[in-house]
Amino acid sequence: MLRLLVIMLAAAAPSVALAQEAGADSFRRCAACHLPNGAGVPGSYPPLSAQVAGFSRSTPGRSYLIAVVAQGLAGPTTIGGAAYNGFMPAQPGLSDQALADTLNHLLTTIIAAADVKPFTAEEVRAVRAQAAGRSAQQSLELRPPEDPSP
Repeated sequence: MLRLLVIMLAAAAPSVALAQEAGADSFRRCAACHLPNGAGVPGSYPPLSAQVAGFSRSTPGRSYLIAVVAQGLAGPTTIGGAAYNGFMPAQPGLSDQALADTLNHLLTTIIAAADVKPFTAEEVRAVRAQAAGRSAQQSLELRPPEDPSP
């Protein structure tokens, strides 16, 4: 029994490593504006820290994060007390798995959020189906009303 468990874990390890590598590779798109450490640029590109971690802990927040990456975001918002009124382009070239890997990389490696359930391709697919045809401005409507706390 123990041997079977060791074999199963060893078989899963490469897929976890590949997903982490794929997420890091996809995050480069985000890092172009939000910086490699997710700190953002004051007044231009918001930070991707506590707010993303907080949103990832609720179903509406998770849907919002997926929609933002998939459909983009446009319009005024406040993050960490700072006002932003910009535009984030949609990332339609990301597969469901790549989008999940990107968010997971952000949460585990960049933010180091604890107690966060990993995003899955199935979850991304479901949110994309619900949000199909939405604009970047409509993604903002999905934003939970209050900034979550980390």
